[in-house]
Amino acid sequence: MTLRFYDTASAEVRDFVPLVPGKVSLYYCGATVQGMPHVGHIRSAIAFDQLTRWLQYRGFRVTAVRNVTDIDDKILAKSAASFGPDFEDEPGALRDEEWWALAYRYEQEFLTAYDTLGVSRPTYEPRATGHIPEMHALIQQLIDRGHAYPALDDSGDVYFDVRSWAKYGSLTRQKIDDMQGAPDADPRGKKDPRDFALWKGHKEGEPTTAGWASPWGTGRPGWHLECSAMVTKYLGTEFDIHGGGLDLRFPHHENEMAQSQAAGHGFANFWMHNGMVTYAGEKMSKSIGNTVSPADMLELAPARVVRYYLGQAQYRSVLDYQPTSLAEAAAAVERIDGFISRALRSTMTHDGAVGFFSHGTVPDAFAAAMDDDLNVPQALAVLHDTVRAGNTALTDGQLDDARQALASVTDMLRVLGLNDTAAPAADERSTTALGVLVDAQLEARAQARAAKDWAASDAIRDTLAAAGVVVEDGPDGATWSLKRG
Repeated sequence: MTLRFYDTASAEVRDFVPLVPGKVSLYYCGATVQGMPHVGHIRSAIAFDQLTRWLQYRGFRVTAVRNVTDIDDKILAKSAASFGPDFEDEPGALRDEEWWALAYRYEQEFLTAYDTLGVSRPTYEPRATGHIPEMHALIQQLIDRGHAYPALDDSGDVYFDVRSWAKYGSLTRQKIDDMQGAPDADPRGKKDPRDFALWKGHKEGEPTTAGWASPWGTGRPGWHLECSAMVTKYLGTEFDIHGGGLDLRFPHHENEMAQSQAAGHGFANFWMHNGMVTYAGEKMSKSIGNTVSPADMLELAPARVVRYYLGQAQYRSVLDYQPTSLAEAAAAVERIDGFISRALRSTMTHDGAVGFFSHGTVPDAFAAAMDDDLNVPQALAVLHDTVRAGNTALTDGQLDDARQALASVTDMLRVLGLNDTAAPAADERSTTALGVLVDAQLEARAQARAAKDWAASDAIRDTLAAAGVVVEDGPDGATWSLKRG
C-alpha cells in the first residue's frame, strides 16, 4: 500500500507518510457563515469526507478539524443591513438580527446540509470567536520575531509584514513585486499595500459586541489569522494535511502559511485543494443567474443522488453542472440499487435469509484507484463493473458469484459514504418484508398472464408502479426494483 496525494506547495504527487505512524492530522477550511451554503462549500466537504473515510479504511486514526468563521466583515455587513431601511426579506432572513445570531443561524444551515449529504462530523469544529486568546498570542509572537507591526496610524490594526518573510508567495509560486494589494483594502497604516491584517481595530458604527480587548486596542481578528491559531491549538505547530477549495489558495492559504511559518511553525506537510463547480462550463455567478445551490439539487433528486454527483469527479478537477447531471447520477445510483435489490431477493429466495454481506475489504482495483490521489472516477468504474458482473451472475444463476459481488459493492459504497445520506437504504427487515410482498404480487401476475387475463396482469403492475416498484419483464421472468427520486 502506497498512498499518494498531490501537494499544492510542491506541485507534485508525493508519497504520503504521516508525521506520527498510524495517525493522520487533517485541517480543512469550513464556512464563513454569512449566508446559505453554496454548492462549492458542499463539494469541498464531500471531497475531504472521502479523504477521511479512505484514510480510516487504510487503518489510520484521523483527527479532522473543520473551522467555522463566525466573525467577518460580510457577517457584520449583513447583520447591519437587517437593521436598515433597505432590508431585503430573503428566505429565512430576520429583521434586526444581531451578527452572532445570524452567524449561528447559518452555521446550522451548513450542518443540516452536511448531515443530509452524509458528510461525517469532524473530530472538532471550532469557532473563530472561541479562540481570541490564541490569536493574541500568535500576533505577539510575530511582532516579537519582526514579522508583524501595529498600524502606523491610530487605527488599532496589526499587519503582517510580507517583505519580512522571504518565502511569501511560495505556495502559489508568486513574487511579491508581481502581487497587488486587495482592491478594497485600506492602505493607511501599512508599510506595504500587500501587508495583510492580523488584527482589525474597532471601527465607528460596528457593534461593540464584535470587539475584543487586546494589547493593540479593541478589535477583532483578521480572517487569515483565525485558521492558523485554531489549527495550532488542535493539531499542533506541524500537521499532516491542510485542505480547502482551490479559490482559497491565494490569498487565504498563502497568508496562513506565511504567518505560521514566520512564527516558527512547520505547519502543513501537504496542501490539498479541491476544484471548483461550474455551470455549463462557466463560473457560477449570481449576477448572471447561473447558480445552483445544494437546496436546489435536493429538490430535484434524493440526497444519495446529489452526493453521488458532487463526489463523482476527481477532487482536483472542475466539476461541471449540466441540466442533465442529476438525472445521469440518478441513473447510475439506480443501476447500483437495482443490483442490490436483485441480489438480496435471490439470497432470500434461495437461502431463506437476507442481509447486506460484507468482505470488510474493497476490490484491489478500487483500492489502487483511491490510493492514487483519490481517483474516485476510476474507483466508481470498478464499482459499476462489479455491479455488471453481479447482474450477470444472477442471470446465470451463479449465486456464490453474486454474493461476492454484493459484498464488494456494499463495501465500496460504505467507503464512498453513499449509504450515509439522510435517506439511508432500507434496513434488512424492511427489505425482507417488501420482497415477500412484491414477489407474491409478481407470482399472482404471472398466473394472470398464464391465464391470458391481461386486465388482472396490468392492474397488478399498475398497483406496484403506484407504490414505486418498477417491474421489468425478461426471458427469465419478471424482476423488480424501487424507483428512485
